[in-house]
Order: sequence, then C-alpha cells, then structure tokens
Amino acid sequence: MASKRNLEHAVLLQSMAQTGLAFSRDPFDIERYKNILEIAAEMASEGSDNSLEEISALYRFDSGYATPKVDVRAAVFREGKILLVKEKTDGRWTLPGGWADVGDTPSEAVTREVLEESGFETRVTKLLAVLDRNKQGHPFEPFHIYKIFFLCRITGGTASPSEETSEVEFFSEGEFPDISLQRVTHGQLEMMFEHYRDPERPADFD
Repeated sequence: MASKRNLEHAVLLQSMAQTGLAFSRDPFDIERYKNILEIAAEMASEGSDNSLEEISALYRFDSGYATPKVDVRAAVFREGKILLVKEKTDGRWTLPGGWADVGDTPSEAVTREVLEESGFETRVTKLLAVLDRNKQGHPFEPFHIYKIFFLCRITGGTASPSEETSEVEFFSEGEFPDISLQRVTHGQLEMMFEHYRDPERPADFD
C-alpha cells in the first residue's frame, strides 16, 4: 500500500505531466511527459481500487492545462433531518450530488443532481463550504478535486430513486447509515448540521 505522501506526489506528477503535454512541442519532452504520466499512474494504482490500466486510461483521457475537478453536494433538510441517497454503485449513502458539468453554474449543477438522484426540486439558498477533497479523509482519488456544498430548499417533487440511486431518505443527526466515504464523510455531514443550526455561520473552506 502506497503512503499518503506518495499518493499526493502521484496527483502532482499527473497534473504536471498533463500540463506539460498540453504545451510542449518538442518530441523528446512529449515522450518524457508521457513517461512521467505512466509513473504517476503506477504510483496511484498502489493506493486505489482501480487497476493500473484503468488509471492510465483516465490519465490519457484528460488533456489540457490540469486544474482541480469540481464535485457539488447538496444539504437538503426537512423537519430537522438531512436528505441522503443510496448509491447503486457501492450500496452506500451520500448527500445528493456529483460532477459539475461544463455550461452549468454551480447552483444549476447541484439542483440538477438533486432532482436526478432524489426526485426533489430544490433552490440553492446558501454556499456552505468549499473543501479540498484530499484534506478531508476520503479514500484516494487519482485526480485533485474541490468539493462545493450548498444548502438547498425543497420547492417541489417527491422522493424518487433513479438510475444511480436505489433509495431516498431523510436522516437525523447521529443516526447516519453506511456512508459512501468516496463521496462524503461523517465530518462533512456534521458540518452540514452545524450550518443548519446556525444560519449565520460563514462558509467553511479548505
């Protein structure tokens, strides 16, 4: 198992190699950056559930100047309980959300995800947190990711599972089910409740 420091280095090497490939025109430099990308993939595969081939394919797919990816999550409350959805991929629970799509504003992205995964129509009322996933105790991910959390208010719809989710429920604080740590942590859920109790609390970051 790779150390945490080696996994952090893998992410940095991947981003430097990707950026180098985006701007380099010298064939020898291009070959060097490709080699660095493969080294990064080998390092990353030692700390990931993905195989070397899968991570190498992910790295080859990304191109251009490397920047953090954006994951949006919604904190939706009803009668003091928070909305969670059960992911089909791992059978665990998470805040509704996912990758922000190009062309969406952050609030559009998160309300779309809530509707798709839970069946509820919502409106964003507050930014709660912008967090670096690598600093939050999640399992390793081959890319650098920022997580943006929003407070959302239900405006319509009904609880409805989707192609991605098998169950939709509201849970009290301290009574969380089996959490999908790839997507959300217990600490982040507690943070959402702290914001719910204190509407004047400023957004958390980093």
